[in-house]
Amino acid sequence: MNISKQLRTSSLAVTASILALAIPAASLTADDNSAAPGSVFDLSYWKITLPTDDDGDSKPDEISVKAIQDYFHSDFFYLNDEGRMVFAAPNKAPTTANSTNTRSELRQMLRGANTRIGTHEPGNNFAVEARKSSDKFGAIGGKMEATLRVDHVSMNAGDPSKRPAYSAVVGQIHALKYKSTRSGFGYGNEPIKIYYKKFPDHETGSVFWTYERNLEKDDPDRTDLVVPVFGYTWDNREDPGANGIALGEDFSYTINVHRNTMYLTFHNERLGTVQQTRSLVRGADAKDNPYSYGGDSLYFKAGIYNQCSTRTGTSMWYAGCPGTGNWEQDKADGNYAQASFSKLVIDPSTPPE
Repeated sequence: MNISKQLRTSSLAVTASILALAIPAASLTADDNSAAPGSVFDLSYWKITLPTDDDGDSKPDEISVKAIQDYFHSDFFYLNDEGRMVFAAPNKAPTTANSTNTRSELRQMLRGANTRIGTHEPGNNFAVEARKSSDKFGAIGGKMEATLRVDHVSMNAGDPSKRPAYSAVVGQIHALKYKSTRSGFGYGNEPIKIYYKKFPDHETGSVFWTYERNLEKDDPDRTDLVVPVFGYTWDNREDPGANGIALGEDFSYTINVHRNTMYLTFHNERLGTVQQTRSLVRGADAKDNPYSYGGDSLYFKAGIYNQCSTRTGTSMWYAGCPGTGNWEQDKADGNYAQASFSKLVIDPSTPPE
């Protein structure tokens, strides 16, 4: 991304975030309740995947950068009466090819509406500075800032002992899957996924993030390393109580990939600020790819990625969560996830303070 484009993106993002935070609920009429989020938030560099299949192609629907500017879905993606951008996803709905989890989730598109640049081409994604030909990418690094509350996670799970039960991902960086992985990269893994998990009988939930060792799919060491932020991680079944985040309670995160390092900042008004870092060019441990994600093509995602899969089986990801596929029924039964964002901004990276 050139300097003029960086400045323009930053200016638009800042304007959108100020508007998103400042708009009073009283100024919204009933007709605005399901208004397009693009009327308040800068969605110039986002497309969205929804938990629907309105075109009947047996795939989740996608709304392009151009179309999303005045788009909303009254159930799964809309502006609520507080001016928040709402994302919802039932347990049972169409899923993408490489996942058994539903989502209402934005995908960063650095090309904007310029479809002459392919989705998987360097110009539509970012890289770390050390990557070969990093100057050919849409950006070197980048920063995503969000303020949100998780309104709901699935209340039911067939196997509550499975790690993803009662959880959702609200922000992540994803790496592209390459046709050839001979370079040691392109496995399509995630250097960060930000989770919120709350057991049904707990007072509060936990916020934590995972780093996936950047290895090929069949490598038994390709597992997620988990880092607590507020409360516990997915393996601790204690109620975090006052140390956790309640449903409906705001928290914020910043993912700032500057040069070759991922700088993370989490904040909650009651619990304070937590800062953490992770190199993206050195392996997290002896089992990881020694160069981490140094040769990958990366992009941000944000929204709600419901982790309560309806699939059953031995995989840790298959929690056997109930769902009918009928939204009204599944919502009434508590078999869905939802988050409301008051801020979502993408900008060029900044040096750590």
